[in-house]
Amino acid sequence: MIPVVPFTAEPAPETTGNVWDWDFAIEIFSDILAAFLQVTLLVTVVSTVIAAVLGLVIAILLRVLPRPLAFVVRWVANFIRMTPLVVQLLVLYYGFTWMDPLTIGFIVFGIHYATYMSEVYRAGIDSVPKGQWEATKALSMSAGRTWRRVIIPQALRSTIPSLGNYAISMFKDTPFLFVISVAEMVRVAQTIGAQTFRYTEAITIAGLIFLAASYPTALLINRLEKRLAYAK
Repeated sequence: MIPVVPFTAEPAPETTGNVWDWDFAIEIFSDILAAFLQVTLLVTVVSTVIAAVLGLVIAILLRVLPRPLAFVVRWVANFIRMTPLVVQLLVLYYGFTWMDPLTIGFIVFGIHYATYMSEVYRAGIDSVPKGQWEATKALSMSAGRTWRRVIIPQALRSTIPSLGNYAISMFKDTPFLFVISVAEMVRVAQTIGAQTFRYTEAITIAGLIFLAASYPTALLINRLEKRLAYAK
């Protein structure tokens, strides 16, 4: 189990009427930033990779499997997508007590968002012109080569921006990890506030780090979306 990151600084002195203490903010910044890099960002990156790969696999399976099997895959994906993320975290946390909580975070976030990304991939695959499918058959291309060389590259062009948006949503959902005792950034900020009786600086710094990481990413995704639209 990953314990809450301890904060060893002395409680901030009482400052009547002083809402913000710059010295205290500077002192706690490194602890909050470390939690961001070691947990929040790590969970986002690893889970995004899992979700992107698994989501593509689900989308392809729904397309190639026989209808009864595809129905089972779709039902499972819908069940996961419609179940709260917090509930899924708690089920694995209490059901698999031998598993490291951070690993549970990777698995739950990755699988949960894979069900959303699979719908994005499905829409991208459906957007590939029917003539492309017919051309691969006329050229006697194998199913694997058709997917690798023709279908997936065209589908990704229209899905990358939406996948990026889901990655940002996952990033903003990482505070839910507190329910399984993972010391992500917001949990560390709350712990600092509880130990020093000063929440303003800690929570504000956490919020600014979220903003500093997500806003440029959102701008990059919007720019990429426009570039891909012009490239069609």
